[in-house]
Amino acid sequence: MNPMQFIDDYQTFILNTYKELHKLAEPSWKEEKTSRYLQEILIDAGLYVQAFKDHYGFIAEIRGEKPEVIALRADLDALVQEKNGVICANHSCGHDAHSTMVMMTAIALSKMNTKFSYTIRFIFQPAEELAGGALQMMKDGALDNVKFLGGIHLRPAFEVEFGKAAPVILHGSTTTLKGTIKGAQAHAARPEDGNNPIEAASLLIQAIKQIRLPADVGGYSIKITELQSGVASNAIPETAHFTFDLRSERNEGMTVLIEKTKHTVDKIAELTETDIHYHMDDEFSPAAVKNIQAVTIAEKAIGAILGKEKVVSECVSPGAEDFHFYTMKNPDLAATMIGLGCGLAPGLHHPDMSFDHQALIYGTKILTKMMLEADQQSWV
Repeated sequence: MNPMQFIDDYQTFILNTYKELHKLAEPSWKEEKTSRYLQEILIDAGLYVQAFKDHYGFIAEIRGEKPEVIALRADLDALVQEKNGVICANHSCGHDAHSTMVMMTAIALSKMNTKFSYTIRFIFQPAEELAGGALQMMKDGALDNVKFLGGIHLRPAFEVEFGKAAPVILHGSTTTLKGTIKGAQAHAARPEDGNNPIEAASLLIQAIKQIRLPADVGGYSIKITELQSGVASNAIPETAHFTFDLRSERNEGMTVLIEKTKHTVDKIAELTETDIHYHMDDEFSPAAVKNIQAVTIAEKAIGAILGKEKVVSECVSPGAEDFHFYTMKNPDLAATMIGLGCGLAPGLHHPDMSFDHQALIYGTKILTKMMLEADQQSWV
């Protein structure tokens, strides 16, 4: 069966699947109903499905002739945010769309009634929003023997126009520095008896703004995103709590930025005679590394479905994606994430985010064509 014709014939099914997933909207590590819904459809379609005990991620496979694996990844979780005054899980990052397209790609390929050269694996991972899902899936062996890994992400209209797509999204790396400055309490009338942590925080903010990195490590940013201290207008507080957001275009830039930031915090603690206790995640969210072979495969797929004139060379995003943990931990892996133009507005993570659902159809076709292209490559 022609997979593209199959996708056309099942457009209503694709759109209804998306609507069902959109209504489920479960937060990171709690994607139980989402996972079960997708697994049942894939099992009914005849795919082999493997679930895991400690989380709701799973893999589905179409067995091939060779032991090597080509894979496609989707994310399951929704974002927790405030919408209309209510804190809830909301699919404002498009993971419901990604899961829909990857699921339908799996079904379309399985209906071809042909033996593929490689096993085709579909990785449905939890907790992308908390940047822990990719690491967990690797621990469970989801990337074992994988030579090629593809992904897809809806893009805002100002990045990639509707009807177009980019064969690679160049996300940056990011991490968060959280800390507490401990000074000494005092009456506001006798400030000399205390040590004001807010003043120390002010000096820290100004010092952080003076951090400079060498030009050869790419663009970067660091900014204060949280500062809390004090409960009374006439008292110097004992503590101040702060958060800094760190971003870099490249992983090597993030390494240098972290070192300089820690050094700056330590110097301010010494200068102000305060205790500053801080921490970061064990690993920063890595930047994308452009793989020419993978990008070429994705580019051919986009051109074949939309036309070569609809191929955007690359999509540069200041955001982060835990997809890139897969390549950071496996440097030899050929991987890329397609940026799908879909008329998305007003932006990702906006509680009222919406997009043209017709993009689900051509997005599925692009993913299907990409996996067919990958199956024709020589992976050793």
